[in-house]
Amino acid sequence: MNLWLHQLGTLEFWENLLNGFGNLGPLAPITLAMVESFFPPLPLIAIVALNVAAHGGLLGFIYSWAGVALGGSIMFLLWRRLVKRYFWKLASRWPKLEKAQQWVNRFDTSSLLMLTLLPFTPSSFMHLAFGISDFDEKRYLITMLLGKGVMVAMMAVFGQSLVSSMKNPVYLILAVLIWCGMYLASKHFCKRHNLE
Repeated sequence: MNLWLHQLGTLEFWENLLNGFGNLGPLAPITLAMVESFFPPLPLIAIVALNVAAHGGLLGFIYSWAGVALGGSIMFLLWRRLVKRYFWKLASRWPKLEKAQQWVNRFDTSSLLMLTLLPFTPSSFMHLAFGISDFDEKRYLITMLLGKGVMVAMMAVFGQSLVSSMKNPVYLILAVLIWCGMYLASKHFCKRHNLE
């Protein structure tokens, strides 16, 4: 079991999977990015870089964003429409879910946008917390789609920089700087909002 989980977290596994589904067109890269919403240990930045390497900067971005947006929307709506609507009386007895709901009460739209922009924040927890809260559904989905779009675009630039670094090492420096900047911003935001 541990070996299987370890393989799911490696780039080689997903690269082989992507190559195996090469004839499916955009379905494979979109599904690959979407799965990250259901299985948080997957390295999203590696998935986006892989999509960019396989399909180019623009298509890699579009496929990755479509997958991330679709996966995030499904997870949020699952918590909102199913758990909150039908099972909340049972689920609210769990202290973690009640804590998640209280955590959301501190958020406005700009804070949510910042949360969705940063790639190292726990997106699965975010979808759960906002899904079981009273936060406006339409406002959450629009903000999440915009934020994830910008985040995936930054990752696509990172992925493109890695591809370009094979020809010009300057791009490798740019890629590392982007990675470090996103990591530091995410850590600061998580610490500020007690997500660590």
